[in-house]
Amino acid sequence: MQSFPISELNDAFRTGLADGHVYVTRGIAALPDAEQAAIMDRVRSFSAFCPDNDPHGEHDFGSFEHDGRTIFWKIDCYDRDLNYGSPDPSDPRVTTRVLTVMFAEEY
Repeated sequence: MQSFPISELNDAFRTGLADGHVYVTRGIAALPDAEQAAIMDRVRSFSAFCPDNDPHGEHDFGSFEHDGRTIFWKIDCYDRDLNYGSPDPSDPRVTTRVLTVMFAEEY
């Protein structure tokens, strides 16, 4: 079984938004399309990882300000059927990544 660094897999998914699922909360979905696009651009280009916001070095969470509100994004790793956590998030053959984007108050 070939393994890859989880941070690299998460970055590839987040920046390309392929081979996984992307969800936004009701608050984000209620925004005009242009604002949603701007938020997703910020999520895809996020690079401000540090020990405070990425203690495990997995690049699976980020936050930023947009129009005076805090946005959170989070990547979770599930098994291929989306029933349970992935048995090995470093193996893309057994993992489906899910990105959720939300306002901080929706967490």
